[in-house]
Amino acid sequence: MLLKTYGQELQPKQIDHIVECLRQGGIIIYPTDTIYGIGTALSNIRSIDRLAKIKFKRKQDLNYTILCYDLANLSRYTTPISNSLFRFMKAHVPGPFTFVLNANNEVPKLFQGKKKTIGIRVPDNPIVKQILEALGEPLLNTSVDNMGEDTEYLTDPEFIHARHGKQADLVIDGGIGQVQYSTVLDCTGDEIALLRQGIGII
Repeated sequence: MLLKTYGQELQPKQIDHIVECLRQGGIIIYPTDTIYGIGTALSNIRSIDRLAKIKFKRKQDLNYTILCYDLANLSRYTTPISNSLFRFMKAHVPGPFTFVLNANNEVPKLFQGKKKTIGIRVPDNPIVKQILEALGEPLLNTSVDNMGEDTEYLTDPEFIHARHGKQADLVIDGGIGQVQYSTVLDCTGDEIALLRQGIGII
């Protein structure tokens, strides 16, 4: 199903529909401040197989990030971080940055990398922020891939729906998306290291 927004925000009935879908284990495709994302509620572990099929990958090979509304509940998913790192992150959210942090035991092993890390994002997009706020928990997120095809399959919700509409429960039309990915920063060591330069500029 393609859900059109006709603007920059979702209507209350649309939000209710999306949240109910996620709470029932559904998978949605949605705009972010970078590439369109594919995700499900973090508590929906049983939906991982469906996410993997959409990406044509094994579930253990997917690159997951956790999309959060803000940094308030960061300690639920990561080991303790320094005050200076928290201030750095807070200065760059919401925005197109993925912060790689050490995961704690609350994050299932399946979502962690080999080094037991997890990527955290606070996206700067009004639609996904509405969803996150109403849902009350993070989204387990992976990006839409163009699979070597034209950029329309990466950025245009009509094309995304044509390709994934039967695999995902909802595709949310938030307008034409970005072509670039987020900037990925490794925050697990003493110094912050750039892992991937994306749209976010430090």
